[in-house]
Amino acid sequence: MHTEALKELLYKIADDLLIIGHRNSEWTGLGPLLEEDIAFSSMAQDKIGQSYVVFQMLNNLGEQAPDTVAFTRNANQFHNCQLVELPNQEYDFSLIRHFLFDTADALRWEMLSHSTYEPLAQLAKKIKGELRYHTMHANTWVKQLGSATEESISRLQNSLNVAMPYALGIFEESPFEDEIISAGIFAGEQELKNRWLKKVEEVINQTQLNLPDLKIITPLVGGRVGKHTEHLQPLLDEMSEVFRIDPTAEW
Repeated sequence: MHTEALKELLYKIADDLLIIGHRNSEWTGLGPLLEEDIAFSSMAQDKIGQSYVVFQMLNNLGEQAPDTVAFTRNANQFHNCQLVELPNQEYDFSLIRHFLFDTADALRWEMLSHSTYEPLAQLAKKIKGELRYHTMHANTWVKQLGSATEESISRLQNSLNVAMPYALGIFEESPFEDEIISAGIFAGEQELKNRWLKKVEEVINQTQLNLPDLKIITPLVGGRVGKHTEHLQPLLDEMSEVFRIDPTAEW
């Protein structure tokens, strides 16, 4: 069994979901429409729940309990990509991040449904169904606002330009990449990136938006090895406030 390689993969999946889940939850009560307030809150709940199940899987592989892992590590111990830790900013940025991340997330779980690690494959078959709403929601709003008014198109385009270097950091390769692929645990970050680009282009081509030229973009990587923006530690401090007060509280 390729335990260390598997743990690395699970940590980045769980940390991505935990952090984006908390960022999405910040829209609760603040969404531009009641429908969007509810949507982001619902997706946040899904993602935090999914992260918990992945942390449980890590616990079965010898790591600490989910609450301990989620709420007692410092920023440099987290494996999430930098995209998910960025502040929400205006709705246009959160929507573009939602679109870019959830497209990759859905494809990752689809690929993992064929994993040779059976517990992960079984979990993936469940989660990929939950993500259909997430990707449908993102695609619908990007298509609608990306073809609406001059302002909405301009705002989404600016956010797409800002988010894309961070989004490319989703696919930062693991030190165990060859091992993960050869063992059939996961088909690899490059394969995921290729599938993601195809899906992203498919949606963007149905709008008046332009996909930034990836040949001249430098991917912002480092998150997978604990190098984060200044925004992650304050978020972790806020997330862990209740746990520090009462470590027996359940989440």
